[in-house]
Amino acid sequence: MSDIKTILIRLPNWLGDMVMATAFVKSVKTAFPEATVDLIVKKELDFLLENFPAHGKRYVFSKTEFKGWRGAGKFGKLIQKENKYDLFFCLPDSFSSAVMGHALNAKKSIGFKKNVQPFLFTNAYRRPKGIHRVEEYTSLLSQFLKSKISQPDVTLYSSYGRADKSVVININSEAISRRLPKEKAIKIITRVREKISNDIILIGSPSEKEFVDEVYAGLPSTNRITNLAGKTSLPQLVNLFSSSIAVLSTDSGPAHVSNALGINTIVLFGAGNEQNTAPYNQLQRTVIRLGKLQCEPCTDNICKIYGTPECLLQLDEDQIAEALAVQINK
Repeated sequence: MSDIKTILIRLPNWLGDMVMATAFVKSVKTAFPEATVDLIVKKELDFLLENFPAHGKRYVFSKTEFKGWRGAGKFGKLIQKENKYDLFFCLPDSFSSAVMGHALNAKKSIGFKKNVQPFLFTNAYRRPKGIHRVEEYTSLLSQFLKSKISQPDVTLYSSYGRADKSVVININSEAISRRLPKEKAIKIITRVREKISNDIILIGSPSEKEFVDEVYAGLPSTNRITNLAGKTSLPQLVNLFSSSIAVLSTDSGPAHVSNALGINTIVLFGAGNEQNTAPYNQLQRTVIRLGKLQCEPCTDNICKIYGTPECLLQLDEDQIAEALAVQINK
């Protein structure tokens, strides 16, 4: 396919999924080394492209400015007026993303089959089941090429080195079933404080600040524990991870970021299937799951059986603290 000169990729809309898509970007660059590879990214996540594998032009898509599928189509037409693309790859499953790709009028548009979307692509393929999300994405390229491809790691790049030996702890998640309950978070942080001597930094977005503040206020000791919830932007958070020695996190976007930066990451799983969505690089991760409940793993955002997720409440604080100590001492 030496005639392929211009490629455009629509990246996923969630932080963790966008991080996992770095492997797809690298695979496309390997498959088409002479082509320019441009990217479409959702506004609010465009900062992460500074840490992405090498790529060309960036198109930042605002869902508030270009609303719904009609807005997505309008955005695609604007790109089409600026550039002509040989290939368009669509990683999100959304109808609006498929409409955006259709409006580009690329020579070939490639995406996953879902509902009524296939007619919007020239090449539509089934999303494989039972594999990791990273491999789902790269399977799209493999199916298009009709050949197997080597699977790269998930990678973000940073100019920051490990300047200190602080440990970053993220107790949050957008889904309640993945967020540590308040009392459990207090117990885990307390046990970690007793186990390690490193400085501890708590993080959280502005919307998570109140919850993290409550946890921080409930700690029996805040010795060498700093609460930065609501005080760091996402770009600053990337730099914070890059300079830390380890990260302890729930199953969430920040866990994927730290893992992709090469930081040793311990991930606590409640809801969610780690075989599909755990941070991908196994050498830099430790996954901890209770694994004793019949409902595990589920993918519900709210615990429908217990209300408060028992799969997180029953996690062993000693096991978590020990796993973190092991990662620190690697």
